[in-house]
Amino acid sequence: MYIKKSRVISIVLAVFLITAGISGLSAQEQITLKVLNYLDLTSPGTEREIKEIWEAFEKNNPDIKIEREDLFGEPFHQKLEAYAAAGNLPDVIYMWPGARSATLHDKKLVKDLRPFLGDEINDFVPAAVDPNNQRGKYLAMIPIGITATHMLYVNQEMLNEWGVSVPQTYDELKNMVSKAKEAGKSLVVMGAQDDWVIQSVLFSMLVGRLLGNDYVDKLVAGEAKFTDEPFVSVLKFYQQLFDDGVLTPDIVMTPYGTSPALFATGEAPLTIDGDWRVGAFLTDPTTGEALIPPEKQNNILLTIFPAIPGEVTPNSTSMVLATGFGMSAAIPDGSPKEEAAWRLIKWLVSPEAQKIRLETGAAIPSRKGVTAEGLEPLVQQRLGFYEKYVGTYVLDDVLDPKIYLPINTGLQEIALGMSTPEDVASKVQKGYEEWRAE
Repeated sequence: MYIKKSRVISIVLAVFLITAGISGLSAQEQITLKVLNYLDLTSPGTEREIKEIWEAFEKNNPDIKIEREDLFGEPFHQKLEAYAAAGNLPDVIYMWPGARSATLHDKKLVKDLRPFLGDEINDFVPAAVDPNNQRGKYLAMIPIGITATHMLYVNQEMLNEWGVSVPQTYDELKNMVSKAKEAGKSLVVMGAQDDWVIQSVLFSMLVGRLLGNDYVDKLVAGEAKFTDEPFVSVLKFYQQLFDDGVLTPDIVMTPYGTSPALFATGEAPLTIDGDWRVGAFLTDPTTGEALIPPEKQNNILLTIFPAIPGEVTPNSTSMVLATGFGMSAAIPDGSPKEEAAWRLIKWLVSPEAQKIRLETGAAIPSRKGVTAEGLEPLVQQRLGFYEKYVGTYVLDDVLDPKIYLPINTGLQEIALGMSTPEDVASKVQKGYEEWRAE
């Protein structure tokens, strides 16, 4: 059949215009999500996190463009508060279940995610999706896992060389100080230059052991004071750690990111940190190297601080729901942006994403049945850790910043000999009273 040249040109032009129109429409319909993310760019698992979680999402969801801002430590929290104060929160926000993200919870700046989950809520560990475990008493975020903020990492090979065993009591721990001095080593290394560290990975555990959650509830309710003898006595025990030489003031001058290397290279047989620090010791997939090679990881024991005289909650450590992701309440209900934000959050807590974080040591899954093969020994040991110990509060999860910030700085001041337990308790009580007054 003969078709005139002009008609062919018309058809081609029409096809071109339609195609261009579709392309233009697609570009217009692409939704941009701004994300504030918490990420340690020095962690061995970071590349997998970026490529296999974030970049994989964009590849599989071409209609969504992600503008991600990665921050870590205090810069993250400062930027979040600045965004909140300006009324300009990103669409998806990395957040904590408790007081560390108090502004988001208290001002209801993020949506309740329970309606989005539907029946999928049954796929999670019940504690992970219990709204009572979050500060705002609603499902402001879906945690990526469960976290023990206190772990005692023990280099058993070093202890064997010193002729001592893993300490079971505080006296046994204290008696190891002389062995450390003979070897020219520290007994414990910690990177506590950032003021949150001691409170989160050590002091919260001490409060749980010596006072228990019930007493902390009384402090929050105003039925007891931080200046009362029980709380002051915990601060005094903490001070005793320095008096006995178990800890040294050097920990306050040590950057948080340097302590894993110090422990891995044998500067001390013990380090105190959160369970997330396991990831720092694993094989870096980009280099094939590890701070502690897999064949040596069985020399490392993941345990807890030894028994303390007078403890009321023995065999316990501080635990909290892990961090997760929330959705800005400013996103219109039922909008395409809301659908896109939920699609991203759902992926970030998916079985695939949780399996990757399990393999890299970043988090223990909050979903049921997430497993992986070929896990390095430290990851396998971490999986069984939570079945052994009772969980107690993490203070910055249950206290307002006006209360826990004076604790954070006060612990550093005690370490440096700049404050007494009584002085710190007085500042904490003052912060509590300011909080109550508001």
